Order: sequence, then C-alpha cells, then structure tokens
Amino acid sequence: MSRNAEAITIFCSHLCMAEGILPFEPKEWGDLAARLMTLNYQPGDLLDFSLQDFQDILSCTEDEASRMMRLIDRSASLRFELEKYESMGIQVITRADAEYPKQLKKKLGNACPPLFYAAGDPALLNRDCVGYVGSRDVAPSDIEFTKKTVAATAGKGYAVVSGGAKGIDSISASSAMAEGVAVIEYLSDSMQRKMRDSGLVQEIRDGRVLLMSVVVPTAGFNVGVAMMRNRYVYAQSSGTVIIRSDKGKGGTWAGATENLKHAWCPTFCRDCEYPGNQELIKLGAIPVTDDWDGDVSKYHTEPVKPVEPVRKPEQISMF
Repeated sequence: MSRNAEAITIFCSHLCMAEGILPFEPKEWGDLAARLMTLNYQPGDLLDFSLQDFQDILSCTEDEASRMMRLIDRSASLRFELEKYESMGIQVITRADAEYPKQLKKKLGNACPPLFYAAGDPALLNRDCVGYVGSRDVAPSDIEFTKKTVAATAGKGYAVVSGGAKGIDSISASSAMAEGVAVIEYLSDSMQRKMRDSGLVQEIRDGRVLLMSVVVPTAGFNVGVAMMRNRYVYAQSSGTVIIRSDKGKGGTWAGATENLKHAWCPTFCRDCEYPGNQELIKLGAIPVTDDWDGDVSKYHTEPVKPVEPVRKPEQISMF
C-alpha cells in the first residue's frame, strides 16, 4: 500500500470505529484533498503532521485537528484489521491506487468514494460492461428476459455489472457466469456474508467475479448506501438495462431517473406492460425487446454531467 493510499484508508475507513473515531465522509475528504492540492501537499504527508501542523498548515480548529490525530493514532489497529481481511481475500482500493475504477473517476468526478473494499481481480474493472438493474421481486418472464438479454450482451463481449442483490441483480450475475463472461458486483451490504458461498469464492479466485463495496465487509443493509451503489453500476457501464421498475418509487426507479438526468451511460429499458418501465421509456430510456441484439455501442449519451463540479483533473486522479 502506497503512502497516499495508507493515508486515505486511515482517514476514511470505517474499520476500527472506537469512541471518538470519526472518519471522513466522501465530500469531506474531497474538500480536504482540494485543500492539500492547493498547498502542494499529498495525503501521505498528513501522516507526519502534528496537532499544531493541522492547525497552522490546514487552518483547522483545535477540534478538527484532534479528530485527525485520533484517526492517525488508530493506524496500528487498522493495519491489523486490514491484514485480517486480506487473509480472507478482501483488499482496499483507494483513489490513490491505479486499480481504482477509472470509469467512476471519469463520470462521477469528486462524487467518487475515497475507497472501496474489493474481493477479486481489479483488472476486471477495465472490461466493457453492461449493467443490469431491477426489482427483487421477479416474475418468470423477467427471469427469461434477463437470461436472454445477458446472453445477447455477452455475445457482444460485454461483462455484467450489477448491485449483487436478490432478484434481477443475482439472476443477471448467474446468467453471465453461465455465458462465461466476467461479473462485477457493487454491493450495498455484507461482503463477508456473500463470500460464504463457496461457489462464488471459487469464481472470485478464478478471476471471473469481482465484488466491490464502499462499506466495511461486515456492514448490514442501508438504504442510503444502496441508492449510492446504483450510481456505481451506471457509471461502470457502457449501457445499463432496466428489467423491471416500479413507477415513481423504489431504488430501481431512483437509479434510472438519476442516470437519465446525468447521462453516465445509455439507459435501456425492457419494453413491456409494467407502468414503471413505460414511464421510464417516456422519460428517455431506450426500449428493448426479446429480439434486441445486445449492442450498446451504437447508442451515445449527452456529455456527462457530474454530481459535483470537478475542480481539476489531477485532483481526481490522485485523490
């Protein structure tokens, strides 16, 4: 782990959360990273700062400086915890690492999380992917359409990216494995629990599956994290297929309308009788049917509109 990556992990990881330990949230870290760049410092330099340095160099209040020192003081216990997860096959990928998903940096700008926990080969992040999203509650026709569509996109050479949840996410992932293409799953809850599946672990070891999560490997389900996770699926994708959506509510609807607004990738939607699907098509989603050839390359979105203003390209690449 590089010095910069170590610093990002120390300041932003939610592992080893004791009393008085308050890690930086993504926006906070983005603001601090911007300040460091202005002052010609790198994240790793913070590890050598004293309490007074934080106040004098970064103009922190005494409370802010004390918070940073407490985060640095947990570095030994954090290192031990990271080694434990590494023995399970789970690593940390920070914005200072070359392995960090480039598509997310490009499309989300400073809204990218400072770090991910990852299980699998990060090289899969360089594959062209098609995203699959949809309801946890599925009908037989949804399953059939998903399998057929995954086969079509796999035939065009695309890997699959999903949210790793029950329903459409899991069906698209298993269909991709059956087709022999790679799978990336951006999880919103416990990676450790998911890795109890011995078959999945073997797929990870064989380099066919990559799990990614912004939350610690033992975290439970959180609605806010699940909503944020949708962004990563769309941003990773060359195009995302919506299999089934409620109208005006739910995570699938929220993710789809956000992507239509920001144009991170082309939005495809199954053209069927579901009211949510029909409304998304009216809003601009591209309708697809059973005879779709799976080629997303012929469609283009408008220029990407980042969630937050991007300050400078070098800030994105380093932090």
